[in-house]
Amino acid sequence: MKVDFGHRQAAHCENGVTVNLLRFYGIDISEPMVFGIGSGFFFSHMLFLKVTGMAVTSFRVWPGVIFRRVTRRLGIKIKSRKFHDPDKAMQALDNLLEKGIPVGMLVGVFHLPYFPKEYRFHFNAHNITVFGKEGDNYLVSDPVMEHIETLTSDELRKVRFAKGTVPPKGKMYYITGVPDKYDIKRAITSGIRKTADDMLNIPLHMFGIKGIRYLSEKMRKWPDKLGDKSAAMNLGQVIRMLEEIGTGGAGFRFIYAAFLQESSEVLNMPVLDELSRKMTEAGDKWRDFAWKASRCFKNRDNGEVTYDMLADLLMDIASREEKIFRQLRKISF
Repeated sequence: MKVDFGHRQAAHCENGVTVNLLRFYGIDISEPMVFGIGSGFFFSHMLFLKVTGMAVTSFRVWPGVIFRRVTRRLGIKIKSRKFHDPDKAMQALDNLLEKGIPVGMLVGVFHLPYFPKEYRFHFNAHNITVFGKEGDNYLVSDPVMEHIETLTSDELRKVRFAKGTVPPKGKMYYITGVPDKYDIKRAITSGIRKTADDMLNIPLHMFGIKGIRYLSEKMRKWPDKLGDKSAAMNLGQVIRMLEEIGTGGAGFRFIYAAFLQESSEVLNMPVLDELSRKMTEAGDKWRDFAWKASRCFKNRDNGEVTYDMLADLLMDIASREEKIFRQLRKISF
C-alpha cells in the first residue's frame, strides 16, 4: 500500500501536512499562504492548561484549526476522526491507505524514534502524514524531517495514543473532495479578518494582544510571588514554547510576514507589503526577548536582564502587533 506522495519540508508541522496534502490533490499553495488563510497566527497564555505543571504559552491557534479553516475557505471537503480503540484506529488507517488516500494525524513526539532525543518531550500536538505501508512499516511524511521516515505498527500506535496533556486519541484527518476551482483572494481576506479579530477582540485576558500584556504583568511579579527558582522555571517554560515547540513564536511571526508579502501581490495591495515589514520587526523583537530571557534563565548576565526588563519587552511587542492588526482591520478588501 503506497501512493505517490510528494514529501517536502516545512517550518511548521501542521502547515507542512496541509501543504503536502493539498499538493497531492493538485492545489499548490505555499506554507505562508496556508498559515495565513488558516488564521494560524495567535497568542495565548493559559493558566488552566498545564505542561510539566506550568501554564502553556502558545503562539498559534489550537492544533487542527489551520487545516480545517484552509480547507473550508477553499471549498475542500474533509473528514476527521478520533478513536477510543487503538485496533479500530489502525484498521481505519489501513482501509484508507488501501484506497490510496494519504492521512494526516496528530501524534505525541516523546516516543517518535526518528526524533533526536533532545527534542523528545511530552507534546501531543505534532502532525504527520502516513501515505503507505510496506509489511509492518508505515511510510511517514513528517514535514520537519528532511526525508521520508518509517514507523512500525507498534510505534505508530504508541504515538497516536500518547498519554499526557491533550492526548491525540488516534486523531486522523484526510481530504474527501476538492472543487474544480477556488477563490484564493476571498480565502486570503477571510483569513486576515479572522486573525485580526482573534488578536484584538476576544474579551478574555489570556488571548490575543490582551494575552501578551497579561503574560507581561504575570512575569513582572514572578520573582516576588514565586521566588527565584520557580520564577526561572516559569520563564524557561515560556522560552521553550517560544523557541523549541513547533516553529516558535518568532517563527510564526516571520511566516505571517511572508503571507502578507505574498498576499500583497495576489491582491495588488502594497499596504500589505508594508505591514509585512512591520511584522518582521515584531518577529525580531520576539527573538530579542528569547535571547535576553535565556540569559536571565541561565543566570549568564550578572543580573543585567531583569524580569521587569523582559516584561517591558513584551509590552512593546504587544503594542507593535496591536498596531499591525488594527491597520489590517481598517483595510477595505
